[in-house]
Amino acid sequence: MKLNFSTVIICGGAGSRLWPVSRENRPKVFMPVSSQQSLLSETASRIKSENPWLCVVTSESLGFQVLADLKSSQQEANLTIIEPLRRNTAPAVLFAAMAANDAGRGDIPMLVLPADHVIQDKIGFEMAVAKAVDFAKSGNLVTFGIPPTHPETGYGYLKLGGVALTPSKSEGRVVEQFVEKPALTIAEQYVSAGNFHWNSGMFCFTPKALLQAANQIAPNLLNQVKECWQASGSEVSKENSLALDKNTMALIDDISLDYAIMEKASNVVSVNASFDWDDVGSWDAMAKHFPQDEFGNATQGKAIFIDSSNNFVFGRERLIAAVGLDNLIIVDTPDALLISAKGHSQSVKKVVDLLNKVQDERATYHSTVHRPWGTYTVIEEGPDYKIKRIVVQPGGKLSLQMHHHRNEHWVVISGKAEIINGDKVLHLNANESTYIPKKTQHRLTNLGDIPLVIIEAQVGEYLGEDDIIRFDDQYGRL
Repeated sequence: MKLNFSTVIICGGAGSRLWPVSRENRPKVFMPVSSQQSLLSETASRIKSENPWLCVVTSESLGFQVLADLKSSQQEANLTIIEPLRRNTAPAVLFAAMAANDAGRGDIPMLVLPADHVIQDKIGFEMAVAKAVDFAKSGNLVTFGIPPTHPETGYGYLKLGGVALTPSKSEGRVVEQFVEKPALTIAEQYVSAGNFHWNSGMFCFTPKALLQAANQIAPNLLNQVKECWQASGSEVSKENSLALDKNTMALIDDISLDYAIMEKASNVVSVNASFDWDDVGSWDAMAKHFPQDEFGNATQGKAIFIDSSNNFVFGRERLIAAVGLDNLIIVDTPDALLISAKGHSQSVKKVVDLLNKVQDERATYHSTVHRPWGTYTVIEEGPDYKIKRIVVQPGGKLSLQMHHHRNEHWVVISGKAEIINGDKVLHLNANESTYIPKKTQHRLTNLGDIPLVIIEAQVGEYLGEDDIIRFDDQYGRL
């Protein structure tokens, strides 16, 4: 089946209900679930157009990770739009529509997909996309309705009306109403009624049709997005990424595509998405994607179950032994352990809220943090010290920076380092070191063709990641 469409992937959000594996700086879109690929790469490869054009809209902190993730699976976006601020899905999709329009694809249907869905029935998905593309070519705004399998309070619903047909006889249903996440009793009524589908958050329309609808329904929002788009210029990086202007983006309304446009448009059609679908919004949902033993236990990683049933264990490094346990979710990471009763994993977000309230960085960062130049891993830390293992990829260069509250000791483990330390430029090899006093400008560069590995010992009264003053940065993080 040959289809002509553009693809837009919305890659944002913290996935806080999947903490501690998903965190703001490294959310669930980078997790593998049903394959060895990440959810993002799975989404990008799910279906191919005969005239492909891929655009990813993501945040400033995730942009370089998106590029690296797609590259690792031999994929590449034609354009990555980098948002300096979160403004929800309506501005994100409108930016993508403007980009597609500027690329001469204004009349070609645009398939909009969240980056974090699990869909294994690729044939069923392709059939639904074919119908959506057909409706979009006829000028409709299309959404994908998932027939509900049970009363679900975590999803929005679509109230469906009469049958809609395209000239080529593709069948859909007119959308009469978008309904917010209901209480359980209301969800039960929706399922019984038979004309309510889950709102999947996937859409299809031509850029011109969406922009025309926005001009009629949400002109103020459209003007805000246009001003930001124009202020951002057209300078695309060598990685095909475009950073949006922060000042004008701060003036854009924070609103979803559903609220801003879809709920008010008169030409909205839903295609029946009868393929398997899951937005893996919780650990309960995640557990369903792993095979169970005869006692209902499932695991990702190394686990032993003794006299235990109906448990899910997720861990990558340590062996986890469950003895005499029932109906639990256990998630192990190097710096945090989650233990939850099944059925309560929607409340994991409250843990993240609490961590943010007390300014605990484990709400945002893993012990291994990804940066444009490589990674760093926190090995050990205390009240006034922190020890990191820093890996800089060939050609990588940290920003020229300074800290107000900490001193740093750098020891080269392997590779060749060029270090700016105040007014000195040092070239260090393995087993050589330097000391950087606080308030001293410094920079680390990998001059070799293998990863540069150093151990960094920080000592000071405050060791937070926000104590970084950047003076120059090749990755635009000033």
